[in-house]
Amino acid sequence: MAGTTGKHVAFLLLAGLLLFSALPPVLARAQSEGVRLFTPYIHVAVSPGDTVTFDITATNTTGTVRSLPLAVRAPEGWRAELAAGGRKIAGLAVSPEEKETFTLTVEVPLQVERGSYGVQIVSGSATLLSLTLDVTEAGTLQTEFTSDQTNMEGTASSTFSYELRLRNRTPETQTYALLANAPEGWNVVFRVEGKDVTSVTVEPNDMKRITVSLTPPSKVNAGTYKIPVRAETKGQTAELTLEAVIRGTYGLKLTTPNEVLSTDITAGGSRTLQLVLENTGSAPLHRIELTAESVPMGWEVTFDPKTVDVLEPGKTATVNATIRADGKAIAGDYALTLSANATEASASQVFRVTVKTSLWWGIVGFLLIAAVVFGLWELVRRYGRR
Repeated sequence: MAGTTGKHVAFLLLAGLLLFSALPPVLARAQSEGVRLFTPYIHVAVSPGDTVTFDITATNTTGTVRSLPLAVRAPEGWRAELAAGGRKIAGLAVSPEEKETFTLTVEVPLQVERGSYGVQIVSGSATLLSLTLDVTEAGTLQTEFTSDQTNMEGTASSTFSYELRLRNRTPETQTYALLANAPEGWNVVFRVEGKDVTSVTVEPNDMKRITVSLTPPSKVNAGTYKIPVRAETKGQTAELTLEAVIRGTYGLKLTTPNEVLSTDITAGGSRTLQLVLENTGSAPLHRIELTAESVPMGWEVTFDPKTVDVLEPGKTATVNATIRADGKAIAGDYALTLSANATEASASQVFRVTVKTSLWWGIVGFLLIAAVVFGLWELVRRYGRR
């Protein structure tokens, strides 16, 4: 008898479930009357590939139990699911004057046009809740490589750091090789989570932050440098161009071909020195004018050329400096300061000039000494025996 009763109960339950699932639209609509669905956020903004979950409360405002089937209407290609207690549901029973909660999860496809899309929870032909999802950007099955700041400015000693975002908008996990096409001498380093890397793995519809550090060579010229960086995977390449602006540094050196800063000259004579101007900076120098300072009285210094119009970074120019000493200059060492003054920088050197008496005065001196010696000898010869 007990076994027969159990079979009857099981049969009745099965019949009830079949009846519930086969409720005609009119009966389903009747069951849904008096049941209100509520969620506080009915109009939300989403991006391609987003997953949005709505917490929904069903309230039975009648005095009887309400059992109703539930379904979701969503745009083609969208996925939507009702769940409660960790399981998918297709219907709900609510006690009189009570509430039940469940969730609606909506997955926005990766490839979708920008616009507003409607999602409804229905019971039969009755719409219980309408939601609007605004897709703020068009979606594509591609990889995106972006940055808020792609240009930096600094000097030749600067390291330029850029924060990039690599987003995988494909339905599969991708491993990207990170590459850069930098000018010769530049050093490029990719970092993810503080570690130097050459590749990075990104899950579907996920994003990785990548830091790119660019270090120019020490003698880089001033100017704007464009460095393309890219993320490559099978069938996908995303590229971004970074820009580094090198501000010019100015430096000028004044020396001689052998870097000797001394010479000699005879009184009243002249000496031509070859000077070398070198641009040691990273920007051009303009209108370099040569001058002489601390020139002894009666001396003269001239330059050929007097002015160098432009000197490019790393380049040299030769200038001849002609020094003319005063004819009455006393033998000894003299100091001359020669300077090169550009619009942007300047340099100077102190040259030691040793003055020697002329050969003619040496001969005259020798003859005078010889005459004195001869005169003394003649006096001794004539009067020495008396």
